[in-house]
Amino acid sequence: MVVAPGQLRSIAVTGDTRERILAAAVTCVGRTGFAHTSVDAIADEAGVGRATVYRHFPDGKEQIFDDLIEWEIARFFADLAVHVERQPGLARRLEVGIPFAHRVLSEHDVFQKVLETEPERLLPHLSTSIPLITDALRVYLVPLLRAERLAPGVDVEESADYLARMVLTFIQGSGEWDLDDPAQVEALVRGHLLVGILADPSSA
Repeated sequence: MVVAPGQLRSIAVTGDTRERILAAAVTCVGRTGFAHTSVDAIADEAGVGRATVYRHFPDGKEQIFDDLIEWEIARFFADLAVHVERQPGLARRLEVGIPFAHRVLSEHDVFQKVLETEPERLLPHLSTSIPLITDALRVYLVPLLRAERLAPGVDVEESADYLARMVLTFIQGSGEWDLDDPAQVEALVRGHLLVGILADPSSA
């Protein structure tokens, strides 16, 4: 499960300095929230001057925050892709990937801090990014589905779209499922998500 950075709005990266500023902004916003984070604080955390920050982000803190969210979303899904890449088959990738992604998101300093203190700043970014992420997940899932033994009459594209939406749902909130319990995760994936899609989810 991965969203390539290019599938979100392209963020031009100019050398290591820009990424260092974004990483510093992640630390600062995660510590104090957006409203209480200044350009000076970000510059100090990054070990650069205020002028350097504005050279890379001419619109200041608002631009930093916009790019920070997209940068973190791209990093989040890149880490997820690495975490599941050695798992054999669709079912195991879902069983390993969903709990990992849910845990990382629930422990993410920036997302949780901003959702707690200033959700109005984060939610518009998520509403814009989620359709792109869903589409990228769908594209990722299609070849995995084609490699499986599917139930009769299954449409691969429709199934990939359904799974992409369900995966994002469980990454954001576990509902009645305990995603720390491998047995429950297996029941969720093989007894719920993949039923009617794979010919025999229990043996996948």
